[in-house]
Amino acid sequence: MIYNFINMSGYGLYVFSSFIFTLVSFAGLYLIIKSQLIKEQKKFTAKFGSLTLDKVLAAKTQKTNKEILAAGIFSKI
Repeated sequence: MIYNFINMSGYGLYVFSSFIFTLVSFAGLYLIIKSQLIKEQKKFTAKFGSLTLDKVLAAKTQKTNKEILAAGIFSKI
C-alpha cells in the first residue's frame, strides 16, 4: 500500500524529486532575501540611526518624507 503510493505508477521519483527541488529553491530564496534585508537594515541604521531630534522633526515636515511615510503604512513589507 505505502509502496504503491510512493511509486505512483512509476512517476513517484519524478514527483518527489520535483517537490524536493521546489522546497530547496524556496528555502534558498528565503535565506537570500532575509540576508539582503538584514544587510539593508544595517545600512539604514548606520546612516539614519543617530539622527538628532532637530533632523527628525525637519524630515517629518518635508513633503516627500510625508508621502513615503504615508505609503509605508499601507505597505505589506
